[in-house]
Amino acid sequence: MNNAKSFYTLGALEIFCPDMDTSADIPLLGEVRAGFPSPASDYMELKIDLNKELVSHPEATFYARVRGYSMIDAGLQDGDVLVIDRSVEVQNNQIAVCFLDGEFTVKRVVKEDGAIWLVPENRNFEKILVTEEDHFIVWGVVSYVIKKML
Repeated sequence: MNNAKSFYTLGALEIFCPDMDTSADIPLLGEVRAGFPSPASDYMELKIDLNKELVSHPEATFYARVRGYSMIDAGLQDGDVLVIDRSVEVQNNQIAVCFLDGEFTVKRVVKEDGAIWLVPENRNFEKILVTEEDHFIVWGVVSYVIKKML
């Protein structure tokens, strides 16, 4: 993604298009247990293509880097990379990238009693009621989060 050109930069997100012309093959060890350790099956060396693994709809998939802390309790940290699928219709309580009054934001979309709320996952932030006066669209649904662990 370092060589990718930014598609949009508005608000807290910088959005990129995936490069499906290149392969992102990396070695795959196989399954790693989160419980009791097991033999590593002779260190199986398979390959996994992250583009094929993470992108179901290439023409409707984008990446965005999170900026800010409003979703930390949902596990979205500043600097994480979101995989966003624009071909999926948002369901109640899903995390989505929304375009609200000229800026992108990532929030949980809650539909309640005919109203739409954009709900942060950090108690230091207020939820946002979307009104008829707002310029609002659900831009895409977050399908994966890529995190740096070090």
